[in-house]
Amino acid sequence: MSKRDYYEVLGVSKDASQQDLKKAYRRLAMKYHPDRNPDDTEAVAKFKEAKEAYEVLSDEDKRAAYDRFGHAGVEGQGGFGGAGAGGFAGGGFGDIFGDIFGDIFGGGGRGGRGPARGADLRYTLELSLEQAVRGCEEKIRIPSWDSCEVCHGTGAEAGEEPVTCPTCNGIGQVRMQQGFFTVQQTCPACHGEGRIVKNPCRNCGGQGRVQNTKTLSVKIPPGVDTGDRIRLAGEGEAGMHGAPAGDLYVQVAVREHEIFKRDGSDLHCEVPVSFVDAALGGEQDVPTLNGKVKLKVPPETQTGKLFRLRGKGVTPVRGGPPGDLICKVVVETPVKLSSEQKDLLRKLQSSLDKGGDRHNPRRTSWFEGVKRFFDGL
Repeated sequence: MSKRDYYEVLGVSKDASQQDLKKAYRRLAMKYHPDRNPDDTEAVAKFKEAKEAYEVLSDEDKRAAYDRFGHAGVEGQGGFGGAGAGGFAGGGFGDIFGDIFGDIFGGGGRGGRGPARGADLRYTLELSLEQAVRGCEEKIRIPSWDSCEVCHGTGAEAGEEPVTCPTCNGIGQVRMQQGFFTVQQTCPACHGEGRIVKNPCRNCGGQGRVQNTKTLSVKIPPGVDTGDRIRLAGEGEAGMHGAPAGDLYVQVAVREHEIFKRDGSDLHCEVPVSFVDAALGGEQDVPTLNGKVKLKVPPETQTGKLFRLRGKGVTPVRGGPPGDLICKVVVETPVKLSSEQKDLLRKLQSSLDKGGDRHNPRRTSWFEGVKRFFDGL
């Protein structure tokens, strides 16, 4: 299929200046850019056609060849150079037209045109372990910038609209000639926004937003942990002059619990066991986040023994089986003994000593190790 005339594609005359070409291409790029027309193949085709035309006509040598020989004069030099149907050759539009797309979409770090999107905000929300594990709904109050209700975010007095900046003609940038060099910088009149408010709104002072405090309801999913974030889209600061608002990120911080310590999906706790129960065996009530359970303590249990209660931990927020509750036994030494109790313990100790080493194997092995240590010095 024959190609359309490049000047016709851009809608300009053959004596159009570079500035006219740039304006025409900018208008078409904004209209047909794929990001603005998702799944529209016709728009994509028109965007490619406009890009190809501008790539040729914006280059003085290619334009001269095109004016003299038509499409045959630039065959293989401009356009898409054999790019696939879905791509752009030569490194993409960011390499060739960075200054244009910097103006339109704010890319390339060039201080693009248009009001800046509002800033993202972060709020630290403290939760108890029970709230984090089970999930909850919390209300938070945050200071924020909201769109002005009087001017609806435009920054202009009621009934008026911002006008195109006369200094940069709405581009948001100006070019300054310095010797042999041309420097492009943000327009000092409109600060890169491309438009100026002549009569600022009295309610917001021309910013298009006002400072406020708002209350939000945050749904906390079950299983969150310290460091997890919940994103509330559009609940950040309002943008200047009607620009989109930023997002609010709610950062979870789980307070320390008096009984449990969390390690991923597992919970850990210490279980004090009496001297008698540790020696003879018994049962101990152990708390979980869903009520009490019985822990069977076998005879001759030592301090530091770990018992795993499967499925009594936390169900991860991102899915998967619940973790375990890991109980660490701490044998408690009796305190505040009466004279009678002390005498009974002495009699017990005397009886144990008669049994030799079999009643205290760990103590015996420890002393043997100490003896070997000193013998080796």
